[in-house]
Amino acid sequence: MNAPTDQRILVGIDGSESSMEALRLAARLAEALDAPLEAIACAGDPTVLDAELLVDEEALRANHERILARTVAAVFGEDVPGRLTTTVTHGRPAGRLIAESETAQLLVLGRRGRGGLLGSSLGSVSHACVSYAHCPVLVVRH
Repeated sequence: MNAPTDQRILVGIDGSESSMEALRLAARLAEALDAPLEAIACAGDPTVLDAELLVDEEALRANHERILARTVAAVFGEDVPGRLTTTVTHGRPAGRLIAESETAQLLVLGRRGRGGLLGSSLGSVSHACVSYAHCPVLVVRH
């Protein structure tokens, strides 16, 4: 068995199937490495226009907390890993994940999230994180 580490494995969550696969794999790696696992959702810019309504910061946070809760429930059901924490942050997802990667041993992402162009081999957030993260990045193909 590996010695426990305090350096977390970070996984970006947006509610997509791709991010669910990333969470599944990140959980297996965290268990094998005896490392903490943090699932993070980035609520984006609080001035984003959503469904033709200006969404405030608290509404964005609440929406992303629901996305995280649904994703964790869909992936783990009742068997949630004991060392899993969930966090909602504000800001552009790529920028926030890159900043958070400074204190992570690994960043795990889905290949493509909810946005982006169909047919793209790598989403913009994954591409930016692969290019600029401060730790190794594992991109999970779904």
